[in-house]
Amino acid sequence: MSAQLITEFWAAMGSNDFAHASTFLHAEFTYYMPQTGEFLQGREAFAALTSGYPADGLWQFIVVRIVAGDGEAVSDVEITDGTRQDRAVTFHTIAAGLIRRQVEYWPDPSPAPAWRAPFVTVLDKPPF
Repeated sequence: MSAQLITEFWAAMGSNDFAHASTFLHAEFTYYMPQTGEFLQGREAFAALTSGYPADGLWQFIVVRIVAGDGEAVSDVEITDGTRQDRAVTFHTIAAGLIRRQVEYWPDPSPAPAWRAPFVTVLDKPPF
């Protein structure tokens, strides 16, 4: 159930109809991005934030992985507007069949530190 809800949410996000995507959110939805400290409350605020994000084209959301349990899920999603290439790791809390809370991390790509070169191989894509 949790994995299906999250899959459907990301599909709705991919429609670029963010008001529709917000219907997957609980009436008391909260959203937090720890890296910047940004916090918002409510479906309308979420739809406004995602609709207002500057883009060079339509947003595409490629679900890499969803891990779900009872009332919780984590999604790893690649996001692009055709120019930007981003990734979001989102922790979802589910209540009453809707997403009640999201804590979302937007990791920026970075080069591997040189000191680790003897221990690792740098890949363009995950091996699994």
